[in-house]
Amino acid sequence: MAAPDRTGADGPRCRAAVLGSPIAHSLSPVLHRAAYSALGLDDWTYGRFEIDEAALPRFIDGLGPEWAGLSLTMPLKRAVIPLLDTVSETAASVDAVNTVVLTPDGRRSGDNTDIPGMLAALREHGIDKVDSAAVLGAGATASSALAALSRICTGEIAVYVRSAARAAEMREWADRLGVEVRTEDWDRAADALRAPLVVATTPAGATDALAAAVPERPAALFDVLYEPWPTTLAARWSAYGGAVLSGLDLLVHQAVLQVEQMTGRSPAPLGAMRRAGEQALAER
Repeated sequence: MAAPDRTGADGPRCRAAVLGSPIAHSLSPVLHRAAYSALGLDDWTYGRFEIDEAALPRFIDGLGPEWAGLSLTMPLKRAVIPLLDTVSETAASVDAVNTVVLTPDGRRSGDNTDIPGMLAALREHGIDKVDSAAVLGAGATASSALAALSRICTGEIAVYVRSAARAAEMREWADRLGVEVRTEDWDRAADALRAPLVVATTPAGATDALAAAVPERPAALFDVLYEPWPTTLAARWSAYGGAVLSGLDLLVHQAVLQVEQMTGRSPAPLGAMRRAGEQALAER
């Protein structure tokens, strides 16, 4: 998505925020404000608003010309789509928008930075291609994981789920994304841990019982949680010498892309943003 002009007839466009419900836990303000500070954008502000699906249309319609962008978390990533003028191919591929860029002419453009953010985090750890992969879980993050894996996985992706309905949903996503997926029952999830890349997209505690099944020489684990951290699975994985990526890796990399789109400044300060996120988590 091209960076919009940051000024207009009504002055500088220097306001952004994260929306969602619940939202109090969000690290986005910490990351974006750290970026503004490092970039010398002293007139930029980044807020946090508790907004549900019913309140979203009115909130967006009420935004003034000073607004440059929005970050969206659950449950708004799909609800926002009908309110936008354009949606990127990346966002459309998973029916999820987490980034809205507001332009001086009033247009609203939606994008998904979770998918490229996940790929950037993997590249940072030297993972740019795998011959197979496994996904634990079948929620919204799992569909983004499939989209990311579709770009780097040359073979089959095994998805471990708890119900036949979830399995059907993941097969539908696979068909839509053009990836080869094999769905497996959650009772066999320990088998996933032998894959070259395992992406855990489940809620806190869901993978704790799998820690005992971590192989002696594990490959790479991308656990999308960041609080509490490390998860039981990630701690055992790391103890056995495997590569571990956390949800903070994903959060920071997707926020980097958001900052660049909203401010028009590139590159965003990855290091400063990561340090701010680590400090905020340490203080919780």
